[in-house]
Amino acid sequence: MQRPTTTMLRVGEWCVNPAAGQISRNGETARLEARAMRLLLCLAENAGEVVSVDDLLNQVWSGVNVSPDSVYQAVTSLRRVLGDDPKQPSYIATVPRLGYRMVARVSPWANSPSEDRLSGGPSIAPVGDAMTPASSRRTGFNWAAGAAILLVLVSAFLAFMVRGRVGGNNAAGLALAAQPQKSIAVLSFLDLTEGMHEEEFADGMTEELIDKFSKIPGLRVPPPTSSFYFKGKQVPVAEIAKKLGVAYVLDGSVRKSGARVRIAARLVRAETGYVVWSETYDRPFDDILMVQDDIAGEVAKALRASIEGGPGTPQ
Repeated sequence: MQRPTTTMLRVGEWCVNPAAGQISRNGETARLEARAMRLLLCLAENAGEVVSVDDLLNQVWSGVNVSPDSVYQAVTSLRRVLGDDPKQPSYIATVPRLGYRMVARVSPWANSPSEDRLSGGPSIAPVGDAMTPASSRRTGFNWAAGAAILLVLVSAFLAFMVRGRVGGNNAAGLALAAQPQKSIAVLSFLDLTEGMHEEEFADGMTEELIDKFSKIPGLRVPPPTSSFYFKGKQVPVAEIAKKLGVAYVLDGSVRKSGARVRIAARLVRAETGYVVWSETYDRPFDDILMVQDDIAGEVAKALRASIEGGPGTPQ
């Protein structure tokens, strides 16, 4: 029997709050899409047991006609948010040809405010406690002080903007230039092949994409050294984008079956965390360089249309 979707759970080091659609640990909070949250809850409900891809499709994608590739991509995205390493998993382990298993410890989240503060999770205030007159006065004073501080900050910001426009100060322009709209970072592609023996091919795919993107006029792309710096590190996508000064992040994965290779690519708007474009490519694996060049060219063409303002593309 599945737990209620409002029950808060402890999954490894994370506090999972299904009602809020987010997870948190040590002051760090990440928001999950509804389907990603259902995937996490499904694996957590069956912690220690192997959950097949078919079961995940039935429970997480119920009523939606999708391929198993959707499960692979969702697990990859969830691992990235959790900071999990598929080669040495602390949360989600891949069981070849069978499915996935939650290997982290799962338990109900204790509602003790003191424990929540120590663990970095959200503090849950008691419900129904009446406020004393003294606490009510303190609350009113704190609210007034907060409002006054907010008013000062807003006034200072407006004055700064006016000075920047009237006095020719380009500080605001420099701030915007730190994350220009036409900018993208390519994260190192994940090797999800059986045995994970195609890391060299995945890295080559990443470099090929960076090379293709760098040739698009007006598109700013950090070099491979910057992208590979974050390889294997537990850093949220939004933070990577901020450090590299980009508005978009492309990540993906590489899988192989027999003589064919499947490459999935996904474009994420760093500001919102939403996926604005994704595609999966199947190619024969008989010529690695040709496969890389072919897919990199198609991805570059599709992303150029997305970033330069294709229909429905956030800007």
